[in-house]
Amino acid sequence: MTPAIQLLNKLKIAHTVHPYDHDPNYGAYGMEAADKLGLAPEIVFKTLVIELDKGKLACAILPVDKTLNLKSAAKALKSKKASMADIQKAERSTGYIKGGVSPFAQKKRLPTLVDASASDLETMLVSGGKRGLDIEVAPQDLIPICQAISANIVNEDS
Repeated sequence: MTPAIQLLNKLKIAHTVHPYDHDPNYGAYGMEAADKLGLAPEIVFKTLVIELDKGKLACAILPVDKTLNLKSAAKALKSKKASMADIQKAERSTGYIKGGVSPFAQKKRLPTLVDASASDLETMLVSGGKRGLDIEVAPQDLIPICQAISANIVNEDS
């Protein structure tokens, strides 16, 4: 059991665990989850770690078939700029490995954004804390647990 699942159990948050066989050659972790679980990409979300002004890290949660608009993410977090975080820095801060970063139970809680499209969903899937494991949870549960801000953070053309 991962720290993410342990936290949801401790908080008595309704969730469903979705394991799948991870293929290290697949490439795109989020799209692999959607494909292997047979789900529409708009309900499967990826967690990206970004770096803001002065080296501060944050998380952006968005559908796996979309790309992050870094300017929109920076603006939503009241930062002048944002870039993708260094992988090692992200792993050290969250306690999770690339392709398995969960928004739940991170080693150091990071400011978090959730794409506004999640608010239209009954449930969404996010990483369960390791490659090959997703957790289905209601957005109205995820947002308060992560103290997340809902914002339009995807590129329109993605």
